Amino acid sequence: MSVAPTLPVSEVVNVTIEMSPVAAALRNFGAMLVLGTSDVIDTDERLRTYSGVEGIAADFGTDAPEYQAAVTFFGQSPQPSQLVVGRWAKTATAGLLRGRMLAISQQQIADFEKITSGSFTVEIDGSSVSVASVDLSSQSNLNGVATQITTALVSKGTCVFDGTRFIIKSATTGVNSSVANVSSTELSKVMGLDAGTTKVNGAAAEDLVDAVTACLDYTNWYGLYVCGTDWTDADALEVSALINAARPSRIVSWTSQNTGEMDSTNSTSLGSKLKALGYNRTICTFSSTSDTAGVSVLGRMSTINFEGSNTTITLKFKQLPGVVAENLRTSQSLALRNKNVNVFAAFQNDTSIYKEGVTSGGWFIDETHGLDWQQNRVETDLWNLLYTTTTKIGQDEAGMTAILATINKSLDAGVRNGLIAPGVWNGDSFGSIQKGDTLTSGYYVYIQPLEEQAQSDREARKAPPIKVAIKLRGAIHFIDATLTINR
Repeated sequence: MSVAPTLPVSEVVNVTIEMSPVAAALRNFGAMLVLGTSDVIDTDERLRTYSGVEGIAADFGTDAPEYQAAVTFFGQSPQPSQLVVGRWAKTATAGLLRGRMLAISQQQIADFEKITSGSFTVEIDGSSVSVASVDLSSQSNLNGVATQITTALVSKGTCVFDGTRFIIKSATTGVNSSVANVSSTELSKVMGLDAGTTKVNGAAAEDLVDAVTACLDYTNWYGLYVCGTDWTDADALEVSALINAARPSRIVSWTSQNTGEMDSTNSTSLGSKLKALGYNRTICTFSSTSDTAGVSVLGRMSTINFEGSNTTITLKFKQLPGVVAENLRTSQSLALRNKNVNVFAAFQNDTSIYKEGVTSGGWFIDETHGLDWQQNRVETDLWNLLYTTTTKIGQDEAGMTAILATINKSLDAGVRNGLIAPGVWNGDSFGSIQKGDTLTSGYYVYIQPLEEQAQSDREARKAPPIKVAIKLRGAIHFIDATLTINR
C-alpha cells in the first residue's frame, strides 16, 4: 500500500539546535615534572604521566633517581594525584623502533609458543640484520621472547617488552643510530613489528637547558625538578634563567647539598648565586642528607585545589616527608634565610618545619604559585567569554559590563580560596581608588571609559585598558609578643 506524500512541519515551524563551544580548560597548577637521565623514555616521547610510584617502579626500577624522586613526591599528606616524568638525554641516545601497542588478547603467550623457527629482517644503522631460527615454544612470558630476539640480533641491537609493546634498539648511539623496516613475517606480526611502528632516531647528547627547552613545548606541567645529581650549578643557573622567562609561567625547584649555603661569608654557593640573580620562579632548598628535598616541596604544592574554599597554604611550617630535619645553629639558620635558601629544620620543642617558604628572589612561594593561578584564571575566563558567546561582546557599555563581571568572577575565586582578602591599598592611585583606601572585596577592577579610547584601538577591536588592584591575604610567619608583668 503506497503512502500519500505529506509536507514536513519544518516548512512552517523550523527549529534548529546550536551547541555552544566547550569552554577552554584552566591550567593544572598541581602538575609537576621530574626530569631524569634514565634510558626509559626516549626523546621522541619525552614526557610520560604517572598516577603513583607503582608505575614508575615498573618502568624505571627502584634504584633509579626518577623513582627516588617520585617516592618523596608522592609521600605527601594529602597525596598528589599525578607526576610527569621526563627525559634528559645527557648522553647520546640510541635509535629505536617502537612496535605497535598490543591488546591484552594479543599478549597471550600461547600465540608466541606456536613459533618454532621464526625469522624477520630489520634495518639497523642502515644495514640489514637477519633474525633467524627463533624457537619460542618453551617461553613462558613476553620478556623471554624479547630476550631471544636480543640473542638473535647478535650484538647489533637489543629487544625489550615494556608491558604494552616490543621495542628494538640499536647497539650504537648518536645521530646515525637508527632502527627501521622490519619485514612482515609470522614472527614480526605477532610481535607487532610489521606495521604501525614508530621510528625514533638516535640523538646527540644534550645540555640540561636544551632538554628543559624541549619540555617547554608541553603544557601539561607547571613545576620542574631535575632529579639525581647529574646537574651542576651552571646547569641550575641556565635553567632558572629559562624558567624565569618562560611563558606560560613555570617554577623550578632545586636541592643544594652544599654546606656552604650555611656560611654567611660564602657567596659562591648555588643559593647565593640564585639570590643575586633575583629569580622569583626558582626555589632553592638545602639538605645535607637528601637530594630529593626540593621535589617534596613541589609535591606539597601540587595538592592545592585553587578552585576550592580556603585551600591556599603557606609553605612555611609544612613537613617534608622522607627528608631528615637539619640541626642548625642560629647563625646557620640566619645565613640560609639571608640567602633565600629554604630548609627543613628541627626546633627545640621537638618539632620540625620547612622554613622560610620563599623563592630565590625573595617572594613567598605560595604567592608566586597563587598569582600564576590567578593570572590564568582571569585569562581563561576572558577567553571563554569571547569564545563561547554565540554573537559577540560589543564595544559598548554592555560589553564592558560583561568583561567586568567576568573578571570579578575570576577574582572572587581568589577570595574564596584564600589568596585575596580585604585590606588597605598602598599602591598608586588609579580610577576611583586612592592610596590608603580599603579594598572591601580584596580587589578593584578599572576599565578605562570608552570615550577615552584611541580611535585606532577601537578600529582594531581592542577592549579599553583594564587595571586591577589586588590585596593578597598573606600569612603569618613570625610573631613577636611582649608579656608585661606587674606584682
